Amino acid sequence: MDKAVEMIEKSGQRGVPVIEIDGEIVIGFDKSSIDKLLGL
Repeated sequence: MDKAVEMIEKSGQRGVPVIEIDGEIVIGFDKSSIDKLLGL
């Protein structure tokens, strides 16, 4: 599967970054959400 298509299917977004952590999607660079999902 094309990675762009995969990103759109998972997040509904065309913008980047789209980060997936343990099945959770983070749109854009949201440091607090990323830290929380990583347990930091």
